[in-house]
Amino acid sequence: MKKKLVSVFMASTIFAGVLAGCAGGAKESSGGANSDTIKLGVNLELSGNVASYGESMAKGIEMAVEEINKNGGVDGKKFDVVKVDNKSEAAEATNGIIKLTSQDKVTAVIGAATSGNTVAQAQIANDTKTVLIAPGGTSPTVTVDEKGKVRPFVFRTSFIDPFQGTVAANFAVDTLKIKDAAIFADNSSDYAKGLSDSFKETFEAAGGKIVAEEAYVAKDTDFRATLTRIKAKNPSFIFIPGYYEEVGLIVKQARELGIDVPLVGADGWDSPKLVDLAGAEALNNTYLINHYSSEDPDEKVQKFVTAFKEKNKGEAPNAFNALGYDTVYFLADAVKRAGSTDSSKIQAELAKTKDLSLVTGVVTIDENHHPIKTATILEYKDGKQVFNTKVNP
Repeated sequence: MKKKLVSVFMASTIFAGVLAGCAGGAKESSGGANSDTIKLGVNLELSGNVASYGESMAKGIEMAVEEINKNGGVDGKKFDVVKVDNKSEAAEATNGIIKLTSQDKVTAVIGAATSGNTVAQAQIANDTKTVLIAPGGTSPTVTVDEKGKVRPFVFRTSFIDPFQGTVAANFAVDTLKIKDAAIFADNSSDYAKGLSDSFKETFEAAGGKIVAEEAYVAKDTDFRATLTRIKAKNPSFIFIPGYYEEVGLIVKQARELGIDVPLVGADGWDSPKLVDLAGAEALNNTYLINHYSSEDPDEKVQKFVTAFKEKNKGEAPNAFNALGYDTVYFLADAVKRAGSTDSSKIQAELAKTKDLSLVTGVVTIDENHHPIKTATILEYKDGKQVFNTKVNP
């Protein structure tokens, strides 16, 4: 997931004093090599506009840490979690990683939920040689900078935006047999732009025609005029890459205007609040590309679902719960293989990850620190997400 990417040029000035104390190279977890803990920072959106994402990831992280620690930790070392709230703001995400690296001396940081808030931490992670893992940052720029250079200490457990857009287009053409479509995207969001571009490219390459392209801006609440223009073009399908806050209202208003064609989005839709905003009936005949489904019959998935429900009063885990959970196990696997809490050694092992079985798929890390993994297509039926199919990379 990502909010509009922001410049973090001020970080070098803010952080100059910290860097002076960290310039000696790779660091051990707080307490040194003989410590019985692995200091883990968590920098998430626990309040603000996309708090639903961060809160869900935090639940997954807490569950994984509890499991690992209960089973003796990683080579006898237990995770010690230090959590900060970035308030869904890039500047706060930067402040958070400064605190975690300079004061708390963490070995690794998990977060943020969105790409912009992860990129806001990337320079500091690299400069201090602190592993940073994004559970939900889907922009390619999370792990690869604007010059095309891989950010050495930054990784992710989510797939990237172009993959989601491609999956959505292929699903429209191959499964729904769609020949023409409209795109309605948030033009203030790089997340939506990346998805739109990959959807359009793949859809047109497959012979489809884009009959309308319209835009909205985050925080808009009335989409009727634009939806009326889209309706006039009579599309057979509408691709809506965006976040649940606006998407819920778009879906509701589209159905009120008599637009009954399939509506499709990506992981930004995945929030329990979407149903509250759109209404269960309006969400019928809508689909989203996501990281996992709690209804996936895979044994590993169902074991996770059962354990999560037991811990959370019967609540079924969503994709952000699963991504938070998987990110801890992704890190723990690398720590075990490194045989050390030395962050540079952990970084090297993360980059070598191959065929690691996690809840959201079997992960292999490529040269850009992107995970090669499956995507899941979900359908809404009467307000509930229903597993449709899995798509291989």
